[in-house]
Amino acid sequence: MADADARPAKASGTYRIGGDLSVDRLGYGAMQITGPGVWGDPKDPAEAVRVLRRAVELGVTFIDTADSYGPFVSEQLIREALHPYADDLVIATKAGLTRSGPHDWRPVGRPEYLRQQCELSLRHLGLEQIPLYQLHRIDPKVPLADQLGELALLKQEGKIGHIGLSEVSVAEIEAAQAITPIVSVQNLYNVANRQSEEVLEYCERNDLAFIPWFPIATGELAKPGGPLDAIAREHGATPAQLALAWLLRRSPVMLPIPGTSSVAHLEENVAAAQVQLTDDEYAALTKAV
Repeated sequence: MADADARPAKASGTYRIGGDLSVDRLGYGAMQITGPGVWGDPKDPAEAVRVLRRAVELGVTFIDTADSYGPFVSEQLIREALHPYADDLVIATKAGLTRSGPHDWRPVGRPEYLRQQCELSLRHLGLEQIPLYQLHRIDPKVPLADQLGELALLKQEGKIGHIGLSEVSVAEIEAAQAITPIVSVQNLYNVANRQSEEVLEYCERNDLAFIPWFPIATGELAKPGGPLDAIAREHGATPAQLALAWLLRRSPVMLPIPGTSSVAHLEENVAAAQVQLTDDEYAALTKAV
């Protein structure tokens, strides 16, 4: 089997996060390998391990997780499945959201808390340095300079390589950049929801990685007879694959991280890297919303 077929993620192209972390652009988001409500252990831990190992086999070199997924369950499964890590594997994690139960998320950005969570993530992942550490949410109760100042200290100490943000506006990115260098932004974005278009354009202009979470939402577009459905039929692809192909085409700084707890679904998602949209198809999907 040709390498392109065996490792389809390679067809997504590469991007250098922060100028030095080279990743294949279609990655994997590890939120869904936990229990219901992103809480506790998965129903089938062995399948979660298989998914992670299969992702790497398919050429994925960028895995995104967070301390709050489980909490810690996702990070621990990543270590179980993939440690010692391949040299080209970049693992990103986040801190700044606490959990008190399923579906419950609350921002906490106190410096001592962020430091504690970084130390725990290092231990749970089995890393000496976290390549990309993201502030999961800005805590409105804590000065931004205190939150990012602590991450800058952790970077200075060599515990993290680069700093990223999640769910932020352009103004918040600029305020953060005044405190410490920022290399990535993770916002909600997909073919059907482009409220973060201004943020994406800012990332393009400033060569920041843009990591869209919830990347496969297709909604009305995937209905029979809709634009995704029609183009999918022509390609012999699924609407989800087209949604990912659209993201990859949308911007060179785009790093989609579709997540799943199923090997079959993972293989379908990663195959999206090989779907090449024509100019007309891309335009049709862009105009559909």
